Amino acid sequence: MKKRSKRYRSLLKAETKGKKLSTKEILELVKKSSNLKFDESVDVSLKMNLKQSKGGDFSLRTVVKLPNGSGKKEKVAVLCEPEKIEEAKKSGAEVFGSDDLIEKISAGKINFTKLICTPSMMGKIGKHGKVLGPKGLMPNPKLGTVSNDISKAVKDFKTGLVEIRNDKDGNLASTIGRKSYTSEKLLENYNYFIESIKKERPDTIKGEFIKNTFISSTMGISFKVGAK
Repeated sequence: MKKRSKRYRSLLKAETKGKKLSTKEILELVKKSSNLKFDESVDVSLKMNLKQSKGGDFSLRTVVKLPNGSGKKEKVAVLCEPEKIEEAKKSGAEVFGSDDLIEKISAGKINFTKLICTPSMMGKIGKHGKVLGPKGLMPNPKLGTVSNDISKAVKDFKTGLVEIRNDKDGNLASTIGRKSYTSEKLLENYNYFIESIKKERPDTIKGEFIKNTFISSTMGISFKVGAK
């Protein structure tokens, strides 16, 4: 695929000036501007209003199951009791273990992108929170990473369950698919994602919950949703 010049991308962005584009039109422009050889991700970035009328700023952390998946390949590890190792093997997880896996984590050998833990093993992995926490790998029941149903938990993360959390500045970002997805599938994922975020709004937030929304690809142009 021919790599487009900076001038071309600038011209493409200029096409939107003075126009109010639908979300589907924006997604089509994002796909059009994704001109590198690899299958770029399509990402949504939100500027959130997290200031509550009482109780300090709201912290948003949850999971969303995209109807068409995210296209992201997760390398899943399962920490479980010895008698559940066989179930973990069959679940599709790439890494699995019990006390032996804890020893590897303790030694800094973290070769996975998602860690699922059974409830009974949480007591053992808890002391490694300082290592796993900053990497976003500490198991959490609310996020679907603490479960006795290993097969379901692994399948969820393999088929589109994405974890989302805001940063200290109130920004939130997530992948909603790949440029190889059809515009229809991307739109379905986008709408589901936005509605899922809106449902997380607490009553103590005043005004708009989502201030601004942008859609972009990994290396492409960012388009503001609703802009003229």
